[in-house]
Amino acid sequence: MKHIPDLRRLAPAAQATLVAAILAACSSTPLPPDAPADVAKAPAQSRHAARPAAGARSSSATNPRAYRADAATHLYGLNQDRIYKGRLPPMLYAIGVLQVEVDGRGNVRNLNWMRAPRHAPEVVAEIERTVRAAAPFPAPARMGKVVYTDTWLWHKSGRFQLDTLTEGQD
Repeated sequence: MKHIPDLRRLAPAAQATLVAAILAACSSTPLPPDAPADVAKAPAQSRHAARPAAGARSSSATNPRAYRADAATHLYGLNQDRIYKGRLPPMLYAIGVLQVEVDGRGNVRNLNWMRAPRHAPEVVAEIERTVRAAAPFPAPARMGKVVYTDTWLWHKSGRFQLDTLTEGQD
């Protein structure tokens, strides 16, 4: 018989890890400015891809899973009034799994539904609008570009949580 861990005991540890990750992301040291000689030597395409879009911050994530936390934090920051506060109820209006492709400048290049809430096409459209409006995302500086996946947990009120930052479910 397999041992199934008590998820209620894991939640505080997961919350502590999330807080630590957010704080670590906020304490990055700025990169030194490029010397003009270095810029002149680099091909135009790599110079263009290495710079984030105006107003975008940079992500130091080295894999899509780590980048997902930066993207979720970015989305929460832009949609504070739309985030469902507290634990979600057991029955949600919609759940969708969306794959997002972000280029080296933080621009959204492609959206791909892994599991769309087909019964709620208005939710699909709203999630897509929310993701596109959040661009530019943090530029994936260490990866060049990234494709990450997150699960959208949608309440009937129109508020949501992302699985990456969820407060859990009753």
